[in-house]
Amino acid sequence: MEFLLCPLLAAALSAGISAFLLHTRLGLRLAPDLPNERSLHRAPIPRLGGLGVVLAVVVAAWCAGPEFHALAWLAGGLALVSLLDDLRGLPAWLRLLVHLGAVAAWVLTVLPAPTFVLGLALVLLLAWGINLYNFMDGANGLAGGMALIGFGSLAAAAGLGGDARLALFCLVVAAAALGFLVFNFDPARIFLGDCGSIPLGFLAGALGLWGWARGAWDALVPLLVFLPFIADATLTLARRALRGEKVWHAHREHYYQRLVRMGWSHRRMALGAYALMLFCGLLALLPQALRAPAFFVALLVHAALFLRVDRLWRGHSGAAAKG
Repeated sequence: MEFLLCPLLAAALSAGISAFLLHTRLGLRLAPDLPNERSLHRAPIPRLGGLGVVLAVVVAAWCAGPEFHALAWLAGGLALVSLLDDLRGLPAWLRLLVHLGAVAAWVLTVLPAPTFVLGLALVLLLAWGINLYNFMDGANGLAGGMALIGFGSLAAAAGLGGDARLALFCLVVAAAALGFLVFNFDPARIFLGDCGSIPLGFLAGALGLWGWARGAWDALVPLLVFLPFIADATLTLARRALRGEKVWHAHREHYYQRLVRMGWSHRRMALGAYALMLFCGLLALLPQALRAPAFFVALLVHAALFLRVDRLWRGHSGAAAKG
C-alpha cells in the first residue's frame, strides 16, 4: 500500500505547491526568470517550482524510514541555500562550498572510511553531478522529465536488486517530479529554479552512490540512467573550456539548446530527449553481464546524435551568417 500512497502523496504535494505559486502569482513576484539573450523563453516565468518537489521528497523520506533522514536533511539544506540564490543571488564560491560540503558529508555517511583518493574522487564527481543537472535545466520539461524517467529507472533497478526501501524512495522522487512536470511541460508555466535542480542533481548522485554501496546495483546503472544529461553537459563544458571560455558563465551551447535555436519546439525537443532517456533507462535494467556492452552502445548512440547536431548546427550558423 505504501508503494501507492507515498508516490501519490508526493505527486499531489508537488503539484499543489506549483499550482499555489502560479495561482497566487507568488512565484512570479518572488523569483521571476526574466528572458535575456541566453534564454530560450520569451516571457517572465516563475522559477520556484522545485520547492514542491523537494518538500515532497523530504516528507516522503520521513515516511520511508530513519535511514533516509540524513539524505532528506542534506537535500533540504541544499534547497534552502539555492532558494536564497534564486531570491537574492549568492556568490559562486559560496554555492560551490555548500555543494562540496553536502556531498562530502554524504560520501562519509555512505562510506565512513574511504581512502583519500576515492573520497576526493567521489566528492568531485557528485559535486559535478549537482551542477550538470543545473546546467541542463534550461528547456521546458527537460529536467523534470529527466527526474521522472531517471529516478523511475532507479526505482525499477532497486526493485530488481531486492532493495524495496530504496526503490520506494526513488519512486517517490519520480512521483514528485511528475507533479511538477504537469506545470512545466511545454508550454511551461513554472520552472524548477536552483532550489529544485540543485537538490535533484544531488539526489541523482547520492542515490547512485548509495545504491552501489547497498548492493542494489553496480556503478554503471546510475551512469546509464543519467547519461543523456552527463554526456551533453560534460562534452559541452569541455569544449567551452578548450576554447578558453568562462565555463561558469551562462550560455546557450548545450545540444538541447542548439536544437531549439535551430527551430525545434520545446515539445519536440523534450519528447526526443524522453525517448533517449527511456532507452538509457531500459539499458540500465539489463542483466549485469550485459551492462558494460550496453553502456558502450549508449555512448555510440550519443556520439552519433551529437555529431548529427554538430553538422546541422554548422549549416545553420553558416546560413545565418550569410543571411
